Amino acid sequence: MPGARRRALGAPTLSSGLALGYLSVIVLVPLAALVAKGAHGGWHHFWQVAWNPEAKAALELTLGLAGAVVAVNAVTGTALAWTLVRDDFPGKRFVNVLIDLPFALPTIVAGLTLLALYGPESAVHVNAAYTRWGILMALLFVTLPFVVRTVQPVLIELDREMEEAAASLGAGRFTIFRRIVFPHLLPPLLSGVALAFARAIGEFGAVILIAGNLPFKTEVASLYIFQRINSGDETGAAALAVLLLVISLAVLLVIGGVRRWATRHDR
Repeated sequence: MPGARRRALGAPTLSSGLALGYLSVIVLVPLAALVAKGAHGGWHHFWQVAWNPEAKAALELTLGLAGAVVAVNAVTGTALAWTLVRDDFPGKRFVNVLIDLPFALPTIVAGLTLLALYGPESAVHVNAAYTRWGILMALLFVTLPFVVRTVQPVLIELDREMEEAAASLGAGRFTIFRRIVFPHLLPPLLSGVALAFARAIGEFGAVILIAGNLPFKTEVASLYIFQRINSGDETGAAALAVLLLVISLAVLLVIGGVRRWATRHDR
Protein backbone atom coordinates (compact mmCIF):
# COMPACT_ATOMS: atom_id res chain seq x y z
CA MET A 1 0.00 0.00 0.00
CA PRO A 2 2.76 2.55 0.80
CA GLY A 3 4.47 1.62 -2.47
CA ALA A 4 1.24 2.19 -4.38
CA ARG A 5 0.84 5.53 -2.64
CA ARG A 6 4.39 6.53 -3.58
CA ARG A 7 3.72 5.54 -7.20
CA ALA A 8 0.51 7.58 -7.17
CA LEU A 9 2.36 10.56 -5.77
CA GLY A 10 5.22 10.09 -8.21
CA ALA A 11 3.02 10.02 -11.33
CA PRO A 12 2.17 13.76 -11.28
CA THR A 13 5.83 14.56 -10.63
CA LEU A 14 6.91 12.57 -13.67
CA SER A 15 4.22 14.10 -15.89
CA SER A 16 5.06 17.58 -14.63
CA GLY A 17 8.73 16.99 -15.38
CA LEU A 18 7.94 15.86 -18.92
CA ALA A 19 5.63 18.82 -19.47
CA LEU A 20 8.19 21.32 -18.16
CA GLY A 21 10.95 19.69 -20.17
CA TYR A 22 8.91 19.88 -23.37
CA LEU A 23 7.99 23.51 -22.61
CA SER A 24 11.64 24.36 -22.03
CA VAL A 25 12.83 22.80 -25.29
CA ILE A 26 10.04 24.22 -27.44
CA VAL A 27 9.53 27.67 -25.83
CA LEU A 28 11.95 28.71 -23.09
CA VAL A 29 15.26 27.77 -24.70
CA PRO A 30 14.46 29.43 -28.07
CA LEU A 31 13.26 32.57 -26.24
CA ALA A 32 16.43 32.65 -24.18
CA ALA A 33 18.47 32.34 -27.38
CA LEU A 34 16.50 35.23 -28.89
CA VAL A 35 17.17 37.45 -25.87
CA ALA A 36 20.87 36.57 -25.95
CA LYS A 37 21.03 37.38 -29.66
CA GLY A 38 19.26 40.70 -29.15
CA ALA A 39 21.57 41.66 -26.30
CA HIS A 40 24.69 40.76 -28.26
CA GLY A 41 27.11 43.66 -27.84
CA GLY A 42 25.57 44.92 -24.60
CA TRP A 43 22.32 46.56 -23.60
CA HIS A 44 23.41 49.97 -24.83
CA HIS A 45 23.80 48.52 -28.31
CA PHE A 46 20.49 46.72 -27.84
CA TRP A 47 18.62 49.99 -27.37
CA GLN A 48 20.47 51.59 -30.24
CA VAL A 49 19.37 48.94 -32.73
CA ALA A 50 15.90 48.37 -31.23
CA TRP A 51 14.96 52.02 -30.83
CA ASN A 52 16.30 53.67 -33.97
CA PRO A 53 13.76 55.91 -35.79
CA GLU A 54 12.68 53.28 -38.31
CA ALA A 55 12.25 50.56 -35.69
CA LYS A 56 10.38 52.96 -33.42
CA ALA A 57 8.02 53.97 -36.23
CA ALA A 58 7.38 50.32 -37.11
CA LEU A 59 6.66 49.45 -33.49
CA GLU A 60 4.32 52.42 -33.00
CA LEU A 61 2.41 51.55 -36.15
CA THR A 62 2.15 47.91 -35.09
CA LEU A 63 0.83 48.73 -31.62
CA GLY A 64 -1.62 51.28 -32.98
CA LEU A 65 -3.05 48.82 -35.51
CA ALA A 66 -3.16 46.04 -32.91
CA GLY A 67 -5.12 48.34 -30.58
CA ALA A 68 -7.58 49.11 -33.39
CA VAL A 69 -7.94 45.40 -34.10
CA VAL A 70 -8.72 44.72 -30.44
CA ALA A 71 -11.36 47.47 -30.34
CA VAL A 72 -13.09 46.25 -33.50
CA ASN A 73 -12.92 42.57 -32.55
CA ALA A 74 -14.30 43.19 -29.07
CA VAL A 75 -17.50 44.60 -30.59
CA THR A 76 -17.90 42.61 -33.80
CA GLY A 77 -16.68 39.34 -32.29
CA THR A 78 -19.22 39.57 -29.47
CA ALA A 79 -21.95 40.49 -31.94
CA LEU A 80 -21.10 37.53 -34.19
CA ALA A 81 -21.02 35.12 -31.25
CA TRP A 82 -24.38 36.47 -30.04
CA THR A 83 -25.91 36.05 -33.50
CA LEU A 84 -24.64 32.49 -33.87
CA VAL A 85 -25.97 31.47 -30.45
CA ARG A 86 -29.22 33.42 -30.09
CA ASP A 87 -30.49 33.76 -33.69
CA ASP A 88 -31.59 31.30 -36.36
CA PHE A 89 -31.16 32.19 -40.01
CA PRO A 90 -30.52 30.43 -43.34
CA GLY A 91 -26.89 29.48 -43.77
CA LYS A 92 -26.09 29.59 -40.06
CA ARG A 93 -23.98 26.42 -40.21
CA PHE A 94 -22.01 27.78 -43.13
CA VAL A 95 -21.31 31.03 -41.29
CA ASN A 96 -20.26 29.06 -38.21
CA VAL A 97 -17.73 27.14 -40.31
CA LEU A 98 -16.62 30.29 -42.12
CA ILE A 99 -15.58 31.87 -38.80
CA ASP A 100 -12.79 29.30 -38.47
CA LEU A 101 -11.47 29.80 -42.01
CA PRO A 102 -8.67 32.20 -40.94
CA PHE A 103 -7.36 29.43 -38.66
CA ALA A 104 -7.12 26.95 -41.55
CA LEU A 105 -6.16 29.27 -44.41
CA PRO A 106 -2.44 30.01 -44.93
CA THR A 107 -2.01 33.67 -44.06
CA ILE A 108 -0.11 34.42 -47.26
CA VAL A 109 -3.23 33.28 -49.15
CA ALA A 110 -5.29 35.71 -47.07
CA GLY A 111 -2.94 38.53 -48.03
CA LEU A 112 -3.12 37.58 -51.70
CA THR A 113 -6.92 37.45 -51.53
CA LEU A 114 -7.12 40.90 -49.97
CA LEU A 115 -4.66 42.26 -52.52
CA ALA A 116 -6.77 40.87 -55.37
CA LEU A 117 -9.94 42.40 -53.92
CA TYR A 118 -8.59 45.70 -52.63
CA GLY A 119 -5.48 46.14 -54.77
CA PRO A 120 -4.72 48.42 -57.74
CA GLU A 121 -6.91 46.28 -60.03
CA SER A 122 -9.76 45.95 -57.52
CA ALA A 123 -13.04 44.66 -58.92
CA VAL A 124 -14.91 46.79 -56.39
CA HIS A 125 -12.81 49.88 -57.20
CA VAL A 126 -11.40 50.14 -53.67
CA ASN A 127 -7.61 50.39 -53.60
CA ALA A 128 -6.33 49.84 -50.06
CA ALA A 129 -3.03 48.26 -51.08
CA TYR A 130 0.11 49.71 -49.52
CA THR A 131 -1.95 51.68 -46.99
CA ARG A 132 -2.56 51.32 -43.29
CA TRP A 133 -6.20 50.55 -44.01
CA GLY A 134 -5.09 47.54 -46.02
CA ILE A 135 -2.94 46.31 -43.14
CA LEU A 136 -5.84 46.78 -40.74
CA MET A 137 -8.15 44.69 -42.93
CA ALA A 138 -5.54 41.93 -43.14
CA LEU A 139 -5.13 41.87 -39.36
CA LEU A 140 -8.89 41.87 -38.81
CA PHE A 141 -9.17 38.88 -41.15
CA VAL A 142 -6.60 36.72 -39.37
CA THR A 143 -7.84 37.63 -35.85
CA LEU A 144 -11.57 37.21 -36.58
CA PRO A 145 -12.12 33.86 -34.79
CA PHE A 146 -10.48 34.63 -31.43
CA VAL A 147 -13.21 36.66 -29.70
CA VAL A 148 -16.02 34.71 -31.38
CA ARG A 149 -14.73 31.34 -30.25
CA THR A 150 -13.96 32.43 -26.68
CA VAL A 151 -17.30 34.19 -26.12
CA GLN A 152 -19.54 31.69 -27.93
CA PRO A 153 -19.29 28.78 -25.42
CA VAL A 154 -20.13 31.08 -22.52
CA LEU A 155 -23.23 32.35 -24.30
CA ILE A 156 -24.30 28.76 -24.97
CA GLU A 157 -23.99 27.82 -21.28
CA LEU A 158 -25.48 31.07 -19.93
CA ASP A 159 -28.69 30.56 -17.94
CA ARG A 160 -31.36 32.54 -19.78
CA GLU A 161 -33.81 32.32 -16.89
CA MET A 162 -32.05 35.26 -15.23
CA GLU A 163 -32.58 37.34 -18.35
CA GLU A 164 -36.24 36.35 -18.52
CA ALA A 165 -36.72 37.20 -14.86
CA ALA A 166 -35.13 40.61 -15.34
CA ALA A 167 -37.30 41.25 -18.40
CA SER A 168 -40.43 40.31 -16.43
CA LEU A 169 -39.45 42.93 -13.85
CA GLY A 170 -39.30 45.61 -16.51
CA ALA A 171 -35.59 45.70 -17.35
CA GLY A 172 -34.75 46.75 -20.91
CA ARG A 173 -32.54 44.77 -23.27
CA PHE A 174 -29.53 47.02 -22.78
CA THR A 175 -29.87 46.86 -18.99
CA ILE A 176 -30.17 43.07 -19.10
CA PHE A 177 -27.06 42.81 -21.26
CA ARG A 178 -25.06 45.24 -19.13
CA ARG A 179 -26.04 43.90 -15.71
CA ILE A 180 -26.51 40.17 -16.36
CA VAL A 181 -24.89 39.03 -19.60
CA PHE A 182 -21.79 41.19 -19.90
CA PRO A 183 -20.25 40.28 -16.50
CA HIS A 184 -20.23 36.64 -17.64
CA LEU A 185 -18.79 37.54 -21.03
CA LEU A 186 -16.00 39.77 -19.73
CA PRO A 187 -13.44 37.05 -18.81
CA PRO A 188 -13.66 35.16 -22.14
CA LEU A 189 -13.82 38.48 -24.00
CA LEU A 190 -10.54 39.52 -22.37
CA SER A 191 -8.98 36.21 -23.36
CA GLY A 192 -10.11 36.66 -26.93
CA VAL A 193 -8.81 40.21 -27.30
CA ALA A 194 -5.49 39.22 -25.69
CA LEU A 195 -5.03 36.46 -28.28
CA ALA A 196 -6.08 38.83 -31.07
CA PHE A 197 -3.59 41.46 -29.89
CA ALA A 198 -0.74 38.96 -29.68
CA ARG A 199 -1.56 37.64 -33.16
CA ALA A 200 -1.82 41.15 -34.63
CA ILE A 201 1.55 42.44 -33.43
CA GLY A 202 3.37 39.42 -34.83
CA GLU A 203 1.45 38.80 -38.05
CA PHE A 204 3.60 38.51 -41.15
CA GLY A 205 2.08 36.41 -43.93
CA ALA A 206 -1.18 38.32 -44.29
CA VAL A 207 0.44 41.76 -44.39
CA ILE A 208 3.59 41.25 -46.44
CA LEU A 209 1.79 41.62 -49.78
CA ILE A 210 -0.76 44.30 -48.99
CA ALA A 211 1.47 46.49 -46.80
CA GLY A 212 4.12 47.27 -49.39
CA ASN A 213 6.70 47.63 -46.59
CA LEU A 214 7.19 51.40 -46.93
CA PRO A 215 9.41 52.63 -44.07
CA PHE A 216 7.66 55.11 -41.74
CA LYS A 217 4.37 54.53 -43.59
CA THR A 218 3.30 50.88 -43.85
CA GLU A 219 6.26 49.02 -42.34
CA VAL A 220 5.00 47.05 -39.34
CA ALA A 221 7.31 45.39 -36.83
CA SER A 222 7.26 41.92 -38.40
CA LEU A 223 8.20 43.36 -41.80
CA TYR A 224 10.96 45.45 -40.24
CA ILE A 225 12.37 42.33 -38.59
CA PHE A 226 12.25 40.48 -41.92
CA GLN A 227 13.97 43.38 -43.65
CA ARG A 228 16.75 43.45 -41.03
CA ILE A 229 17.36 39.72 -41.47
CA ASN A 230 17.59 40.12 -45.25
CA SER A 231 20.08 42.93 -44.70
CA GLY A 232 22.26 40.73 -42.50
CA ASP A 233 21.41 42.65 -39.32
CA GLU A 234 20.28 39.72 -37.20
CA THR A 235 21.05 41.58 -33.97
CA GLY A 236 18.72 44.43 -34.91
CA ALA A 237 16.00 41.97 -35.90
CA ALA A 238 16.38 40.07 -32.63
CA ALA A 239 16.33 43.29 -30.58
CA LEU A 240 12.95 44.39 -31.93
CA ALA A 241 11.66 40.82 -31.62
CA VAL A 242 12.58 40.91 -27.92
CA LEU A 243 10.63 44.15 -27.50
CA LEU A 244 7.58 42.53 -29.12
CA LEU A 245 8.01 39.55 -26.82
CA VAL A 246 8.12 41.76 -23.72
CA ILE A 247 5.08 43.76 -24.84
CA SER A 248 3.06 40.60 -25.56
CA LEU A 249 3.98 39.10 -22.21
CA ALA A 250 3.08 42.32 -20.39
CA VAL A 251 -0.31 42.49 -22.13
CA LEU A 252 -1.07 38.87 -21.29
CA LEU A 253 -0.13 39.41 -17.64
CA VAL A 254 -2.25 42.57 -17.36
CA ILE A 255 -5.28 40.95 -18.98
CA GLY A 256 -4.80 37.87 -16.80
CA GLY A 257 -4.89 40.13 -13.75
CA VAL A 258 -8.05 41.83 -14.98
CA ARG A 259 -9.63 38.43 -15.58
CA ARG A 260 -8.86 37.34 -12.03
CA TRP A 261 -10.35 40.58 -10.74
CA ALA A 262 -13.48 40.15 -12.88
CA THR A 263 -14.03 36.58 -11.64
CA ARG A 264 -13.15 37.20 -7.99
CA HIS A 265 -16.81 36.73 -6.91
CA ASP A 266 -17.07 33.36 -8.66
CA ARG A 267 -14.59 31.65 -6.34
